[in-house]
Amino acid sequence: MSAGPDFVLRPWEMSDLPLVREASQDPYIPLITTIPARYSDAAAEAFVRRQWERAATGAGYPFAIVRSRDRRPVGSIGLWLRELPEGRASIGYWMVASGRGQGVTRAALRTVTSWALRDLGIPRLQLFIEPWNTASARIAVDVGYRREGLLRGWQRVGNERRDMAVYGLLNTDGPADGRAVTAD
Repeated sequence: MSAGPDFVLRPWEMSDLPLVREASQDPYIPLITTIPARYSDAAAEAFVRRQWERAATGAGYPFAIVRSRDRRPVGSIGLWLRELPEGRASIGYWMVASGRGQGVTRAALRTVTSWALRDLGIPRLQLFIEPWNTASARIAVDVGYRREGLLRGWQRVGNERRDMAVYGLLNTDGPADGRAVTAD
């Protein structure tokens, strides 16, 4: 799936172990995802297999975000369907340091959002973002999500409960910023 001219979203592959290694060295990514905090090839392979299992069981659609020019993976985005029977799904994403600041997170979120709302017909999408993560919040709003509130003590991050701001987008919403929610 294309995320603009410079990036593609594709299923995880065993060749993505260097991305798992880089993500495991980030101080935050292992705390809030299932990326192994201590890298080993076995732990990284288990992570990739979990992504395959999530896709195979219908739990969601996990994608590696890959730079087109050199096929280098730089991040992850997933559409998670656990609450689909209630008419909603959530999206989670992360980007390693070497992939940040290039607009790829915004392009990936816009692509998955458009696909989920239009092609899959999901009525509501949600993002859960820590209040301090202003870059992620800005991306969410740029794509058309609206901050709906603060969920106190919502999620365990590391060894503590953390607040999460919830951002939502309905398939009946006009975009919050006046731009269409499309994969441009």
